Amino acid sequence: MLPFDSPREACGVFGISAPGKDIARLAYFAIYALQHRGQEAAGIATCDGRTAHIHKGLGLVSQVFNEDNLHHLQGHLGIGHTRYSTTGSPRLNNTQPYILETLDGPLAIGHNGNLVNAPRLRRELLERGVGLSTSTDSELIIHMLAGARGNWSQRIRQMMTMAEGAYSLVILTREAIYGVRDPWGLRPLVLGEFENGLAIASESCAFATIGGRAIREIDPGEIVRVDQDGYEIIQGVPREKAAFCTFEQIYFARPDSVLGGRLVHRVRQALGRQLARESPVEADIVVPVPDSGTPHAIGYAQESGIDYSEGLIKSRYIGRTFIQPTDRQRKVGVAMKFNPLPENLRGQRVVLVDDSIVRGNTSGPLVQLLRDAGAAEVHMRVACPPIRYPCFMGVDMASQSELIAAHKNLDEIKEYIGVESLSYLSVEGMMNTLRAQDGYCNACFTGAYPFETPMLEMELELKEKERFAGALGN
Repeated sequence: MLPFDSPREACGVFGISAPGKDIARLAYFAIYALQHRGQEAAGIATCDGRTAHIHKGLGLVSQVFNEDNLHHLQGHLGIGHTRYSTTGSPRLNNTQPYILETLDGPLAIGHNGNLVNAPRLRRELLERGVGLSTSTDSELIIHMLAGARGNWSQRIRQMMTMAEGAYSLVILTREAIYGVRDPWGLRPLVLGEFENGLAIASESCAFATIGGRAIREIDPGEIVRVDQDGYEIIQGVPREKAAFCTFEQIYFARPDSVLGGRLVHRVRQALGRQLARESPVEADIVVPVPDSGTPHAIGYAQESGIDYSEGLIKSRYIGRTFIQPTDRQRKVGVAMKFNPLPENLRGQRVVLVDDSIVRGNTSGPLVQLLRDAGAAEVHMRVACPPIRYPCFMGVDMASQSELIAAHKNLDEIKEYIGVESLSYLSVEGMMNTLRAQDGYCNACFTGAYPFETPMLEMELELKEKERFAGALGN
């Protein structure tokens, strides 16, 4: 796999109710729009009121589905999922949606997030005699739902009282689709509508691909029930102190999505402008690390008055791969993904703007590419604060020992990546730009997690998950 130096998300989820429509095709286009949230696996499950149908596989959405397998996904209800693994390796049995047959008909779920109390829940299920076939948190959720009592809304409420952590869910039953968001609101979830139908998605960008629009964001702790008669919103559990993941605004969400009533692209431009105010430098051009650093760089250029210029071209056809590279190929991985534009860079003092630095294993090679193409100086500007702590809520931030800012100071990082100067956006500047002093989870910057569970206990729980995954061979 190519080296990476940005956080990686867990999943994208989608649910739809549309009698008389080609559900499978609509779900396909919607999860295609959510491909940026997970590129390891994809799946769609549908239901016609009696029988559920499912197809899923490893790879991109366009690799998993074709006309033949979409044709067999019949029904007026459906859910879809794109996966990037944070717990459980990229194997077919870890691919979602998960599906079970219950006394009340088929049950399927798609999950975005990570439960911090998963090992405890896993032990409780095993003690009850429930057999588990994967190491994922999502399998725990479907078994908790299947084993609960009452109607599906009551079962979901019971599950929500037991699950601690990040979960945005789409749930398929024979009668309805449910959208569920954890009480902290860590991951996004949006309700939308289109002609003769309703939908639920991780991001509003999924609705545009099927001719729809967003109605509203699903609030923390809410359950939304969607069927052919409309939608109903239920408060599943009381809201906790809001802790929406800051990285949705910085990096994860597609720029054309709307979060908190604001277009993500405009928020990222504003972060870039704040970065320019905090960390000015004399330079000739502002160059983004494409594509995620582009709106930040545009904002930096607007505020600083320095010309914006393309300096790196990204190959958009190099995605995730399951073919393991050799050591030599790893070393040239950045050159495979990015190509410099020497005519734009030669003799220029460059401000290189990126959304984040995680391990630092991409920044140095990128800087060297610019120098080899003739850049006279390279000044690095990062549109978020230093990442010093791991995430336990469904984002692959790496372990703390791998986070470069956890064990190197600013000067040491500057030396490591080989730049003339290096600056990060401050936490205060970031929060002012987001127009919020709270309501966001900034644990990866500050170490202040939204849960009472201490970091050491969470690290032990992650090790327990890894042990369990090893025992299952996945």
